[in-house]
Amino acid sequence: MRSAPTVLHLDMDAFFAAAEQAAKPSLRGKAVIVGGLGPRGVVATASYEARRFGVHSAMPMGQARRLAPNAAYLVPRFEVYRGISEQVMRLLHGLSPLVEPLSLDEAFVDLEAGGVAWDEVSARAVGERLRADIRAVTGLTGSVGLAASKMLAKIASERAKPDGLVLITPGTERALLGPLPVRTLPGVGPVTGDHLRRAGITTVEDIAEAGADELVRLLGKAHGGQLYAMALAHDERPVVAERDTKSVSVEDTYDVDIHDRVRVRIEVARLAERCVRRLRGSGHSGRTVVLKVRRYDFSTLTRSETLRGPTDDPVVIQEAAGRLLEAVDTTGGVRLLGVGVTGLADFTQEDLFAQAQAQQAQEAQEAQEAQEGLASEGEPRVAVEAASPGEAGGVEAAEEAGEGAEDARGEGVAAERRWLAGHDVRHAEYGAGWVQGSGLGRVTVRFETPASGPGRVRTFRTDDPALEPGQALPLVPEPAGQDSSEPAIWPKSRSGAGDSGDISSGGVTSSP
Repeated sequence: MRSAPTVLHLDMDAFFAAAEQAAKPSLRGKAVIVGGLGPRGVVATASYEARRFGVHSAMPMGQARRLAPNAAYLVPRFEVYRGISEQVMRLLHGLSPLVEPLSLDEAFVDLEAGGVAWDEVSARAVGERLRADIRAVTGLTGSVGLAASKMLAKIASERAKPDGLVLITPGTERALLGPLPVRTLPGVGPVTGDHLRRAGITTVEDIAEAGADELVRLLGKAHGGQLYAMALAHDERPVVAERDTKSVSVEDTYDVDIHDRVRVRIEVARLAERCVRRLRGSGHSGRTVVLKVRRYDFSTLTRSETLRGPTDDPVVIQEAAGRLLEAVDTTGGVRLLGVGVTGLADFTQEDLFAQAQAQQAQEAQEAQEAQEGLASEGEPRVAVEAASPGEAGGVEAAEEAGEGAEDARGEGVAAERRWLAGHDVRHAEYGAGWVQGSGLGRVTVRFETPASGPGRVRTFRTDDPALEPGQALPLVPEPAGQDSSEPAIWPKSRSGAGDSGDISSGGVTSSP
């Protein structure tokens, strides 16, 4: 392990909720909960105001509503979150070539590899400057942990929350970890934690005292040995710049169980199409198609089929998912469906037979449309947008909200537009705003921007032609002639380090 705290862990504070509060002045200082809003939705992020009521991420949305009935409940805006994440990641890459993103709002950075830190003083200076730059560029706050290993840096950032910095001095790790609960260590979830508790092991020091042999007996060779090493503060995992994608998948949880077999087939085909879009977006193809079905009784089945070679052909993947579905009994109803692709590659082995079939289908469709066009004397066909059949049951499914409007198969009949809570709109007369709520043919909009004060609320018909989806406004306006996302210039030599002030003599030092 290193002799200096040059591993940095950044975790943005209540990221999704904080972004929404920054974008919506009327929600600042209020309880905000972001996630799937259906009966089976889950909380993606809760603001610190909402956490005071006991709401936390991964909690069922119904339970969150009971705990915090007066909170603001919003559907995620992943495009906005990705944009902010890219700004933050650019700042991190300005520190080091070794940046390991864990999610949109979390990453490890090897400061030593970037030559910007080599001891406690320089590491603290970099951490404080990073926090300031993140606030200046995004308007949001992040918590920073600094330590000699990834495990300890993450523990430090948790202790720093919200909006703080904690540095763990090398050599003090055992004293710090000893009294902490076993769930503090990576890989100790509820099941492992309960198993250890029944054996009388409740703290990290208990793990260290139990010894490697006892841990192996309780948890197995790999898990037990790794856990014992971590209890001794041994963590040699490097910061890895690139993390290989192992699979691509999408899934939906439905508000009401699906009993109609035809509807189940349609949903599987739709999920396969979404999966292909995500697969192509990541620049991959895949060889194994996986179908996931959770039935009415919560039993979950997975089926897979391995193709002759990697592909990103939507026809091939849809047909494989359809074949897998035929082997699954959906009698009684389905509450969740998912389609995924594994065995990823960065090339595609073309399936000529599938291509020929797709080409024939396209030609037949074009011929049919030409005939219909002649029969209707050139009248234009109407594309109809329909609501998604199921509310997002998790973050991944919520991300798909609004993607790929389905054909409602009703010519000339316009379906009611969907207005998702929290999403951006623009009115021809009142300007930019966001959806506060909708239902019964009405949509309520609050007109305000990140730079304004709390705005006024107005209600419109959902089909009001003056109201349309809007673009998100930047949380921090860029100064004229200056790119605010440009990373700061960091010291690259020991002589260039700034003085961050006194370092306390204890093993853990923090800054608010």
